[in-house]
Formats: sequence, C-alpha cells, structure tokens
Amino acid sequence: MRPLTSELGSAPVVVLVRPQMGENIGAAARAMLNFGLEHMRLVAPRDGWPNPAAVAMASGAGPVLEHAGLFSDLPGALADCDYVFATTARVRGLVKPVYTPEAAMTEARALIGAGKRVAVLFGPERAGLENEEVARANAIVTIPVNPAFYSLNLAQGVLLLAYEWMRQTTETPARAENLAGTDFATGLEVEKLGDHFEEKLEASGFFFPQQKAPMMKLNLRNMLTRWGLTRAEVQTLHGILRQLVRGR
Repeated sequence: MRPLTSELGSAPVVVLVRPQMGENIGAAARAMLNFGLEHMRLVAPRDGWPNPAAVAMASGAGPVLEHAGLFSDLPGALADCDYVFATTARVRGLVKPVYTPEAAMTEARALIGAGKRVAVLFGPERAGLENEEVARANAIVTIPVNPAFYSLNLAQGVLLLAYEWMRQTTETPARAENLAGTDFATGLEVEKLGDHFEEKLEASGFFFPQQKAPMMKLNLRNMLTRWGLTRAEVQTLHGILRQLVRGR
C-alpha cells in the first residue's frame, strides 16, 4: 500500500455516503488528489468495496482508494470528527448555518488550525443526503448552481470543495508572467525606444497637426510603458523602425 503524503487531520476528510457507482468514487478520488485531499471514507457503497471500476477511473489516484476507510454506517464514519459539513442543494428546513464552498473551506482551515478534525459529507448520486444524515452535520454547504438544473455529479461536487481548499491553502499568484528567464526592459531602455519612435515619426510627418503633437507623444510614451516590454521586445521594435526607414 503506497503511503499518503498528508496526515489525517491536516485537511478535511471526504465522506461519501452510500455512493452508487465505482466510477464516481474513482473520479472523486482523482479530484481529491488533484487538490491536495487524500483521506476518503466510504459509508455502505452500493456495489461493495473494493471496486475495480473505481480503481480504473482513479487513474493515478490509487493511494486515496487504497487508504479509504470503509464503514457500515454514518455515525461510525464520523466518530472521530469534531466538525462536519454536509453538502446539499436543498436546506430542507433544518436550522443550520449554510456556507458557500469558499466560506466552508475558510472555516475548515480555521478549525483544522485549531486542532479539530473536519469532515465533508457527500450523498449518493441519485438523491443526495437524507435529512437524517444532514442532521448529523454541524453546517450545510450549498454550491451556487443554476436553480433550474441543480444536480451535480458526485465527483464534480468533490472537485469544487477540494479546489476551494487548495486555493486557500497555497500561495498561488492570481496572475503571473511567463517570461522564461527573459528580463524586463529598464526604464532607460524604454525611454530610448520612445526617443527612437519620436525621431522616426517626426521625420515622417506623423505628429500632425502641430497643436496635437504634445498629446500624441505623451500617449506614445504611456503606451510603451504600459506594455511591460522585455529587453528582447525593445530590441525588436528598434529593428523594425530601422528597417522601415531603410525600406522607404
């Protein structure tokens, strides 16, 4: 049995209650491992356990399935958990706090940081969690979906929660430049490029009429700095200007 990389209690436990299809269990395991969740528990899977269809669908996420806990009932699966979220599209009249996936994983991170063990329940594919199962949770997670078609595939629901967990527990920049080791141009290099543009455009009569020339030159400089040019790009633009003049 291949070891897992995370300790039980360092991330939410995913509990699949009465899952019906091995393929969905395998797809859920894959979604979990994609986003750093490794601990799965199965409550009374319809087709028994282990399930070859789950292994085939997991496609590399085998360790999640190999270490999955098997339970005959939900109380046993939650016996060591301190806080439980139940995923459901319907609040069902039960008095419980209702979280979005983002807010739920924020709360889960805080609870786990305080030493608590957190579980997230997912119901069977056909009808979701029963009221008796939701009643065992501390809070509800409802995924915002189209109200005219609110049914989510089991693995899709797991993926959305796992994604929110990973997004909030890793420092991934919202935007990054893929420069492949290329340096940005310095301010002086961009300034010289602007001088080159002005020189050639002045000679070609571009800055016309004369009263508009100062604003046209200002816009040109602003455009060059806004582009965030690399040194290679600056050299390319210098070359283009030189070649245009030669061709003329």
